[in-house]
Amino acid sequence: MPLGGALPLGTCPDLCPEAERAARERQRRLHRLEAAPARAVKEYARPAAGKARPPPSQLRPPRVLLATVRYLAAEVAGRADVPPPDVAVFVWDRLRAVRLDLLLQPSAPPRDAAAVLEAALACQLCVPGPPGGHPGEGSGAGLDPQLLHTQMQEAFGSLRRCYADSPEVHPRQGFFQSLFLLYNLGSVEALHQVLLLPPGLRSCPALRRALAVDAAFREDNAVRLFRLLGALPYLPSRAAQRHVGSARRRALAALARALGTSRGQAYPLRRLARLLAMDSLAETGALCRAHGLAVEGEAGDEKAVFVRGRYTETGPLPALSCGLLVESKLRGLSLEQVVMGEEGEEGEALSRTPR
Repeated sequence: MPLGGALPLGTCPDLCPEAERAARERQRRLHRLEAAPARAVKEYARPAAGKARPPPSQLRPPRVLLATVRYLAAEVAGRADVPPPDVAVFVWDRLRAVRLDLLLQPSAPPRDAAAVLEAALACQLCVPGPPGGHPGEGSGAGLDPQLLHTQMQEAFGSLRRCYADSPEVHPRQGFFQSLFLLYNLGSVEALHQVLLLPPGLRSCPALRRALAVDAAFREDNAVRLFRLLGALPYLPSRAAQRHVGSARRRALAALARALGTSRGQAYPLRRLARLLAMDSLAETGALCRAHGLAVEGEAGDEKAVFVRGRYTETGPLPALSCGLLVESKLRGLSLEQVVMGEEGEEGEALSRTPR
């Protein structure tokens, strides 16, 4: 550390320091998403014990870090010509490098640091894991679900510490605190941390909405839970998405206990699909069969048959889409707009967050 002053800010003006880009190009280690060398993005490298701090020329200042996140959201996250698992591995690694660069610049202005961490966290939420492998569920090539979950919690931890250590008021704090609770539905520790926030912050619309969702989730009130989930904007829906499968399973188990008879009681599949906010009758039927329930009737008029003792949870949750609860809520917005909080429903929600 320089005598008489804080650590200097980084001076690298590019998404990737020139030395790293040239070295990886020589070693043929540029990712397929970095086909053009000018678009290389600094990769994450675990800090080694005893290793000297990188010089300022190897660190990107907050404005460049924010531009890096914007580039990942605008140009990489939505790439359809590359398998989703490869996109996710790349984006999550580069976002981890963004957080590390910021960590190595403790003198960065708190407002700038919060803006970088907010955008990086939003980008992580917008990039799903591989099929059936959202953070905390399933598995996929190249991605470990538990590692994804750990990195997401680290991202929330970095942002919440930034809020706590900063004397400044952050306009988006209430919204991102609500994302933290939605991502951790049912967690006693997460709820405790949110309830310790100042009353003025807890009263913001986003946090009140998240607290209502958490209460419905804890109470196994499926009707209220899925109604509230359906009303969430896109980014909060992404945060809560990993809990949808378990919530549907718990609701189905409750119906099996309430409706199960020795001869079997029929329940309209269309009504069940509405209750659980399913995307289609076909997926609703698949969910029932995966839990030992028969589905009978003609196409369009199917019924789930609840027979006492037939319900089972022996297998994994089937991989089901969340078009109604999540994807449909983009409503023409780009991922860049959602991540940067610039336009549309997310932007309106953020602008109403009280200071």
